[in-house]
This record gives sequence, C-alpha cells and structure tokens, in this order.
Amino acid sequence: MQTYLALGDSYTIGEGVGATENFPNQLVQVLKDRYQVEVSTPEIIAVTGWTTDELQAGIAERDLQDTFDMVTLLIGVNNQYRGRDLDNYAAEFTGLLEQAIAFAKGNKEKVFVVSIPDWGHTSFAIEKGSDAAKVTAEIKAYNERKQAIADAHGIVFVDITELTDQHAGDEATYLVDDKLHYSAAMYRLWAEKIADRIHNHLG
Repeated sequence: MQTYLALGDSYTIGEGVGATENFPNQLVQVLKDRYQVEVSTPEIIAVTGWTTDELQAGIAERDLQDTFDMVTLLIGVNNQYRGRDLDNYAAEFTGLLEQAIAFAKGNKEKVFVVSIPDWGHTSFAIEKGSDAAKVTAEIKAYNERKQAIADAHGIVFVDITELTDQHAGDEATYLVDDKLHYSAAMYRLWAEKIADRIHNHLG
C-alpha cells in the first residue's frame, strides 16, 4: 500500500465538494481502478485561500515527520489573485517543491507538480468585474514559471489548465454553486490525467 501527500489550496482540499470528491481522493481511486495501484487515503495539507507562504506555514504547523511514496503540489492561484510578485512566488514555490521532494524520501520521480487553473472566465470573475484577459495572462505567467522550476528540478509537470479551459462553457457540470471552484466531475478529469502521467512516468 503506497502513501500519498497532497499539498495545496482550495483546488486540493476541494472547496464545495464532498471529502472524497476532491482530486487527491479521486486520484487514489483512479490509480486503483485503472492501474491496480493501491494507495492509502491521502494526507492533505491544504486550505482554501492559501498562498505559497501560508502553505509553508501550514506544513510547519503540522510538523510532519513522515515520508510518502507520492507527493502532488498545486499552489499559486491566491498569489495571483492577491497581486503578489511573480519573482516572490517563484522563490517560495521553489522552497515548497524542495520540501515536497524531501517528503517523497528525496525521490524527485515521485513528485508531481500540477498547473494552476484559469478562473478568469468563470461567472464569479465576470460578476466581480475581473479582466478575463489579464487573469489569463497572469495565470499563464505563473504556470510558465512554475513549469520552468519543475523542469529545472527534474519534476513532472501536469497541465490541468487545459481541461478547465476546454469545459469553461459548462459551469453547471464543472463548477460548484459559488461559480468559482470546481465540481467533482472536473476533479475526476484532473485525477484521470494525473493518474495517466504517474503511470506513464513510473510504469
């Protein structure tokens, strides 16, 4: 039985969905059903609204001594939402990625970085008066920097942003009632894509 640590924010804890419907729990199920890989219930360190520094503080507060067979890291949307500096994000994300590698017993092959979805086209963004093109451009810049850091560390980067873009017009299916956070159906798509990448990478 393999162990799994998921680090992140609302997109990891699954704001607005049931406890078993977020992407980490669905990932465990997909790995079992599709690839016969047994993974225990994920350990999740994630809170809605967290930025990179808040995730760092949350990890420190938990004082985890355990190591894991697999780690996912998805963080950054709240840095972008709050208008944080991209260079500051890159520095803090690098620190988090190095922590993730340490949690994976130092094995970078077992760490998977997940891209930030683009919330700029959601009804929430429209009602808030957000500039969709500006949000998209900023999310793209964050993801490009995140991928560059992952690549430099030899870490697999999984792009789920394209899935959120593809289904942006079907909010009834893919968003929860707040019209911002994703539904169990969207997290299933993420879980399937991440599971496929894990299988292709690790065999």
